[in-house]
Amino acid sequence: MFTSPNVLLWRGLLAVALGAVSVAWPGITINAFVILFAVYAFLTAATDSARAFASDRVGPVFGWLLLAGLSLAGGIVALAWPGITALALTIWIAAWALTTGAMEIALAFQRDETAGERTLYLLTGAVSLVFAFSLFVRPDIGAVSLATVFGLFSLVYGVSAVFASFEERRHQHKASRREPVRA
Repeated sequence: MFTSPNVLLWRGLLAVALGAVSVAWPGITINAFVILFAVYAFLTAATDSARAFASDRVGPVFGWLLLAGLSLAGGIVALAWPGITALALTIWIAAWALTTGAMEIALAFQRDETAGERTLYLLTGAVSLVFAFSLFVRPDIGAVSLATVFGLFSLVYGVSAVFASFEERRHQHKASRREPVRA
């Protein structure tokens, strides 16, 4: 179930679904991101508070409570000022896309890939870098535009992951046929 082609396939299908929803309903998508961030911040505050009181020393208690307070404040800010939160998420997503794109391009040259696979990694990495660059240059493009661009990015990324899963499945099948049968 958790073989590499299956993981790629599910990852790709989820990216395609997320992309389709983001393109169809960008306003709902960005509100969902802000709310998910707020929920994450509140859950982090709760777990950090619990860790603070599980410690038997004073230093870690203060540190965990400080982190819990910052997470709580982050969740409140996200809900009180969703526009600022959407801008911060825009910059965060740009940083994520930059890192992901650079890593995919680097991996294309470090693995023993066929020309088609290398091209697929390079294309996906290039799309990530263009996406990151556009968000860093124009972070004011707005949350709706971000959701639409993110949706298109997710669609391209998802489709490439689905094709990569089929390609990897084909390579595994070829490799299994070449191995001698052991008794």
